[in-house]
Amino acid sequence: MRIQQLEYLEKIAAIGSINEAAKSLFLSQPTLSNAIKELETEMGICLLHRSKSGVSLTEEGLEFLSYARQVIDQVELLEKRYKHTKQRDSRLSISSQHYAFSVHAFVEFIHSYEDDSYQFTLRETETQNILEDVAGFRSEIGILFLSDFNRQIMEKLFEEKNLVFSPLFQATPHIFISKDNPLATKASVTLEELDELPYLSFEQGDGNSFYFAEEILSTRTYKKHIKVSDRATIFNLMVGLNGYTFSSGIISRELNDDSIVAIPLDISDQIEIGWIKSRRSTLSALGEHYLGTLKRHIRDYGFATIEEDVYEKNY
Repeated sequence: MRIQQLEYLEKIAAIGSINEAAKSLFLSQPTLSNAIKELETEMGICLLHRSKSGVSLTEEGLEFLSYARQVIDQVELLEKRYKHTKQRDSRLSISSQHYAFSVHAFVEFIHSYEDDSYQFTLRETETQNILEDVAGFRSEIGILFLSDFNRQIMEKLFEEKNLVFSPLFQATPHIFISKDNPLATKASVTLEELDELPYLSFEQGDGNSFYFAEEILSTRTYKKHIKVSDRATIFNLMVGLNGYTFSSGIISRELNDDSIVAIPLDISDQIEIGWIKSRRSTLSALGEHYLGTLKRHIRDYGFATIEEDVYEKNY
């Protein structure tokens, strides 16, 4: 196995075509194809699905490339240190449910990043997409919540997709509402007091299962219910319609103005927010850095993080 072969595989995966990748690498198509076939033979695995429309990574190929990228990154760090060659852009992808605290931590992470070039991705997306992103190595870390209602189903999915869940913190349920909402002055609110207000939730696309909801009480019937796809819209509807949504209680003042407030919800449920990764990979240095920034950010908001270097539940 040669470093060059790993770089070739990465280029093919990015472009989706051996022929176009060969042009980009200034190689002949047979030369590139033979290099990958030699790598497959040596490793004893099939890395690529080949078809008339192009190529894509097999499941083993996805896993192999996640490790290969770590090797390539380490080689380029050595070259940067000793050969003074140009380093490729650093890469990190995070997939998250719609949490302002994960975005704020991402901002802090980038502010503290020292290199002058990078390729980072932050996806605020549907729950099913988070699972698929991390299982398919499109994202290194996924951020989502568990409750008594969805825990059994979600843990079953973690097992099926070879994912590891690690808790970040536990929180009592709150609601987010406009500061001008009549309920904003209360120390806590009951579900009955919310009955006449529009309930706002994040849609979950084709996988719109109650278990994939980002909010607690997903099976409850609501007189007025509006589904939205992004966090800016849900905040606008809180202000414009006096709507509400359920939350952990963490709201980022730096990224959101003071028009939204968090009020405790008078129920006994608990929320556990955590992060997932593939069981078949280890976190990169950038992944560790973001996770550390996220934990510090959560503590800054007065929430005690669950400190475990590696937490793996035996499913």
